[in-house]
Amino acid sequence: MNFYVVIIGTEILNGRRQDKHFEFVKNKLAKYNHELFASFVIKDDVELITRTYEMIKADKEAVMFSFGGIGSTPDDLTREIAAKVFRNSPLITHEKFKKDIIKQFGDGAYPHRIRMADLPPDVELLFNPVNNMSGFSLDRRFFFVPGFPSMAHPMITEAIEKHFSNSKKKYRYTLFAKTSEESLISLMQQLPKNIELSSLPMFIDGKPNVELSLSGENKEEIEHYFELFKKELQNKKIDYNLK
Repeated sequence: MNFYVVIIGTEILNGRRQDKHFEFVKNKLAKYNHELFASFVIKDDVELITRTYEMIKADKEAVMFSFGGIGSTPDDLTREIAAKVFRNSPLITHEKFKKDIIKQFGDGAYPHRIRMADLPPDVELLFNPVNNMSGFSLDRRFFFVPGFPSMAHPMITEAIEKHFSNSKKKYRYTLFAKTSEESLISLMQQLPKNIELSSLPMFIDGKPNVELSLSGENKEEIEHYFELFKKELQNKKIDYNLK
């Protein structure tokens, strides 16, 4: 699975508020040995949101957590765009959510708040513990929640624990070598695609160094290729430390 975070908020981009979603989702996924594939902070713009959703939809392994834009103000664009991109459909009224809005706000539900019940077809509601104004999910892969952390984070926690908590264990081996990446590229090119490579070059006292890390689900396979890097460094008489 490829996990995406989409944070819709002009206010974050112009500095009026700080993002609190990226670290939350990253840490929550890490609890179950998942990693983020990509994260986006984008403006409240119809074309930009549409292109972002379409790109993510094209990834058959995608799981998306989208924050913001599901309210009832003119800049809340997410519901309509989600219906178009993921259902090729206009919005329809979700009768249960409509009843929840009326129960919560009474006459104050009209004329604007009631619009929050207009959702894409075939959604599952996500419970909002603050005021019962639901988020929603599509196909148990695409999750749409408010921008407020107090509301959004419990919804995302429940979704991750319900749908993505049964993960395989991943193994990671890391070394720090007093050399440049160039001396190890030939070995890097031999790695199979299922092994995640991280190579971080740096200069210390004006000399090249590299932190190299291999990660994957097959422990024996990771150990095998990690040993090849160690032997390569030993053969070239390059100092290294294990991390």
